[in-house]
Amino acid sequence: MSIVLGFVALVAVVALTWLWKQGVADRPWLETGAVTRIPSPGGQPTGRAGLGIFLIVAGGLFALSGSAVSMRMGYADWFEMRLPGVVWIGLALLVLSSLALQAASFAARRGDARGLARWLGAGTVAMAGFLVAQGLAWVRLAESGQSLAATPGASFFYLISGLHVLHVLGGLAALARVAARHGRGPAEAAPAIGLCAIYWHFLLIVWIAMLAILTGWAADAAALCRAILS
Repeated sequence: MSIVLGFVALVAVVALTWLWKQGVADRPWLETGAVTRIPSPGGQPTGRAGLGIFLIVAGGLFALSGSAVSMRMGYADWFEMRLPGVVWIGLALLVLSSLALQAASFAARRGDARGLARWLGAGTVAMAGFLVAQGLAWVRLAESGQSLAATPGASFFYLISGLHVLHVLGGLAALARVAARHGRGPAEAAPAIGLCAIYWHFLLIVWIAMLAILTGWAADAAALCRAILS
């Protein structure tokens, strides 16, 4: 439970700090001189603020799910999850997609159109591979007798992974929209690609945290920390 609360606190601190830097706390009606803050093209400050708010909400949703798993683990009918190997292949693909989007963001900032296209393509392929791996994971679980209603752990895995897949699909839709609207050059695409990269890093962190909770690694790590500190 403490790990879940720590995750919520971390997401909240990062998102709120980001929002503050974007000028959310500004009060322009109190300004007496000329306005010095000039919105950047494309409304990027607004986009950053909107993404920050969304990350707070999404992070809270996943944190509540993780909290429910942690509390349910205390019951006698809880069985340790036996995740198929394809889950870890999917995790590797998610890591690759996150790294590829960050590389695409760097390429866009440098004005490297060829590099931007190459890294966006690699990131999109890795994202699609993650979705395929997740679908195969559901199939493998069902084949091994861990269907949706078989065990509490399996039910939570289907629920949380399903929510995560929906967020991944939303990220793909946003990335496709960015690519369509900013096809005139990497300089114009840079801010929006940067936002997509941040969102993908968030999805990666959330998925690692959820896997750690579902497999019991988070509980074992917390117990080890308590033993060391005591």
